[in-house]
Amino acid sequence: MGKTTELEVAGRKLVVSNLDKILYPEAGFTKGQVIDYYIRVAPALLPHLRGRPITLKRYPDGVDGFFFYEKQCPSHRPKWVKTATVPSLRREEKRIDYCVMDDLPALVWAANLADLELHTFLHRAPAISRPTALAFDLDPGPPADIVLCCQVGLWLRKIFDELGLESFPKTSGSKGLQIYVPLNTATTYEKTKACARALAERLEREHPQAVVSQMKKALRPGKVLIDWSQNDEHKTTVNVYSLRAKAQPTVSTPVTWDEVARALKKRDASVLSFLSSDVLRRVEKQGDLFEPMLRLKQKLPALKAIVSTS
Repeated sequence: MGKTTELEVAGRKLVVSNLDKILYPEAGFTKGQVIDYYIRVAPALLPHLRGRPITLKRYPDGVDGFFFYEKQCPSHRPKWVKTATVPSLRREEKRIDYCVMDDLPALVWAANLADLELHTFLHRAPAISRPTALAFDLDPGPPADIVLCCQVGLWLRKIFDELGLESFPKTSGSKGLQIYVPLNTATTYEKTKACARALAERLEREHPQAVVSQMKKALRPGKVLIDWSQNDEHKTTVNVYSLRAKAQPTVSTPVTWDEVARALKKRDASVLSFLSSDVLRRVEKQGDLFEPMLRLKQKLPALKAIVSTS
């Protein structure tokens, strides 16, 4: 297990190990710094994790080494780490008991397992068939980058504005942009997925030079894929404020629409690249820009409305 340290976190005693182990070699960023980041960002992060089944993405040897996804919450977890049961797509296993990061001790426990990335569902337990948001993952095909994603995101926002819906952007922490529309009202994945697909296909028709709605790699160079398929009960997406396993400790960061427009105007991808230290400063200064995702209630638009606004 290596060198261990005992921490008291929110009234619970945790044993963490190898805090000096470097998990981001290029940045010299250690496991201790990963845990420290998650502790410090927790007031903004935890409300977005509560009740959401989560897939652990673990990097025991750091971002340059072997990694694996862990859906089934480890059997060696502390008894106080909550789980949520989700039906499995695989015939050999009828159900999966996912971890749920409802509190700071659970978050620190996962970080100690080198769970760098937090991938959550769009639903909360126990209402596992009801998504709380509509989500769009804008993925640029080289040589396109996040700047073109900003243009596509602003086109999406214009449609949402016409539909009377508020939308919120965040970086993926990698190369793309993600747009979320809070719902927090009764709906189904069947409806949200159909809506997302219709929007993606509409933008592809309106801007064929910049947008693609199909996953085929041959169609994607120089364009932005609007991945509508994330609106699925069996798919997880990187959670807001999650670290990403890149060369530097970048973070999936909520941003303002003004920042998206500025990045597009300047044609500068660096405007929307944030390290863990940047995010902590942003949260201290601006609070949680994604907070409306937790409380804003909006109704999913009818498919007819999506077409009629064009």
